[in-house]
Amino acid sequence: MAEIFKAYDIRGVYGVDLDERIAEDIGRAYIEFTGARKVVVGRDMRPHSEPLFKAIARGMSEQGADVIDLGLCSTPQSYYANGMLGADGSVMITASHNPGEWNGFKLCRANAIPISGATGIMDIKRIVENRSWSRSDRTGDISSYDIRPQYAKFLRGFVKFDRKLKVVVDFANAMGLYEIDGIRDLFDIVPMYDTLDGTFPNHEANPLKTYTLDAIRAKVKEVGADFGAAFDGDADRCGFIDDRGEVIPMDLFTALIAQDILSGGPATILYDLRSSRAVKECIESNGGKAVQCRVGHAFIKAQMRELDAVFAGELSGHYYYKQNFTTESQGLSMVMLANLLCKKNRPLHELVEPLRKYFSSGEINSKVADVKPILDKIRARYADGHMFELDGISSEYSNWWFNVRASNTEPLLRLIVEADTAELMETKRDELLAIIRG
Repeated sequence: MAEIFKAYDIRGVYGVDLDERIAEDIGRAYIEFTGARKVVVGRDMRPHSEPLFKAIARGMSEQGADVIDLGLCSTPQSYYANGMLGADGSVMITASHNPGEWNGFKLCRANAIPISGATGIMDIKRIVENRSWSRSDRTGDISSYDIRPQYAKFLRGFVKFDRKLKVVVDFANAMGLYEIDGIRDLFDIVPMYDTLDGTFPNHEANPLKTYTLDAIRAKVKEVGADFGAAFDGDADRCGFIDDRGEVIPMDLFTALIAQDILSGGPATILYDLRSSRAVKECIESNGGKAVQCRVGHAFIKAQMRELDAVFAGELSGHYYYKQNFTTESQGLSMVMLANLLCKKNRPLHELVEPLRKYFSSGEINSKVADVKPILDKIRARYADGHMFELDGISSEYSNWWFNVRASNTEPLLRLIVEADTAELMETKRDELLAIIRG
């Protein structure tokens, strides 16, 4: 059971690592740890999400908390409900992009502040293992609430585009169907895989794996769409495709959205330290303050609150908005991209092209036996650059930079290199990999 408690959520294979008994105990432990009296709980379309809901809700109510059942919803909708309904916390039942046999829980405090391994998941784990919750003198109520109409009104409040764009949407048989349900009529939607099916019969719901985007890329070109959007399983991530069927790198999408946001005036925008230099340059050229952040949603959301940032983008396709209680909203990403396209009145590939100015290796994973001596070698070898250790080791030079960082959960080092030319990127990539892999 201990293995299901991860750095950012609770996740495992249903019937093997996770079942209703464990879910009920997690519900009790969550209330014991947070002291929450009112909790919103949403779930995805996996067949075991409903029995897991009943179990975790039972545990919470028996600990004295009132549970608001959101039913089926996207993860961004659950965050929105947390803040809008003035809840003390929220739980989203989902395993996101994992295969259909997986499930889990994303936990938050009030105002959708995430509970991570460092800020509570490990405490909840200890309470579950020791069954050390107190007895409650009351049983909480379980009620239902449909957040979709309010969330739709929230998204529509950001609409500035003045025409219907043709958009291919790959719903991946998952919760993107709910994420944009309230704004579908504003677009000419060409749907793909638009029936809920927690077995994911068509492809894995993970736009980071580019092969999952082959079908939507072809469809965008076939129908002459303005762009394509491919959701992950719980719709807190999205991959975007330009009008020529090309994948928009997720860091460059951050720069695109920043342009729409900054058209309303100066603001602070965060970008994760794996992002292209083009992102920082675009934010600053549009009057924004660009701030690097470390990888991981819990860190990014905390830094956004600290700096009062309005937006943040992560290389993994998470895009965070102050207006959605400093959490993801991929419906809002679609709206803002449409705003930009209509304002610029140019095809999307023309807006992306100026951002494709550098050459990136992408993130490369290497299994290593011992991380520390390798990082020590890299630290010594590249000390002549502008080196900093916000998340792993980064070193910047005039015409190239790199970041290497350890995985939170596996014996892996993750490397990304970017340079002014493809040749220099490849040279430095290979140089660093030789140190990492020995």
